[in-house]
Amino acid sequence: MTKGLIGQKLGMTRLFAADGTSVPVTVIQAGPNEVLQVKTKETDGYSAVQLGFGTRRHPTKPALGHALKGGFDHASRLIKEFPLANNQQALALAAGSQVTLDIFAPGEKISVVGISKGKGFAGVMKRHGFGGGRATHGCLTPRGPGSIGSAADPSRVFPGKKMAGHAGAVRTTVKNLLVVDTRPEYGVILVRGAVPGPNGGFLLLKKA
Repeated sequence: MTKGLIGQKLGMTRLFAADGTSVPVTVIQAGPNEVLQVKTKETDGYSAVQLGFGTRRHPTKPALGHALKGGFDHASRLIKEFPLANNQQALALAAGSQVTLDIFAPGEKISVVGISKGKGFAGVMKRHGFGGGRATHGCLTPRGPGSIGSAADPSRVFPGKKMAGHAGAVRTTVKNLLVVDTRPEYGVILVRGAVPGPNGGFLLLKKA
């Protein structure tokens, strides 16, 4: 069986545990995923399953042809591959079938991968967590980075120096998130805490 699913973040809410404590959870639409292609070591050199999620409104002919070859009459909005441990797992799946969130159970921990929210151009305090300079006694740059290098030697700024620039909008992984509950009738999974990205953003759910 595949070790992951493609999902879409719906938003955050909270659940109340049996002892009355409030548990913050993220609601993720995580199913069903369509099996578009199964790759084996004999044909492709490795074992993996290619899953599709959603429906593409204006598909290209190659995308639609790939979906038809897999047994579906519509192109998927997002396609991702998940590795399989061996060929036995690959043979257990078939193109044209579906994978549901039944592969996850309440109480287990998963990793969630997504694109973090973009913050635009940000300074070093927001982007890297710098402490900043003193805000009194005539300091003109309290939020500036300070010195970024020597003058005469080496007479340059080293590559990779933490400076102001574009923040966010990068691939982010949050590990060991607890699966609080699954709602198969709605096709959603509830995980404890926050996950990367905005509401409506696509996510990859992987077994920890």
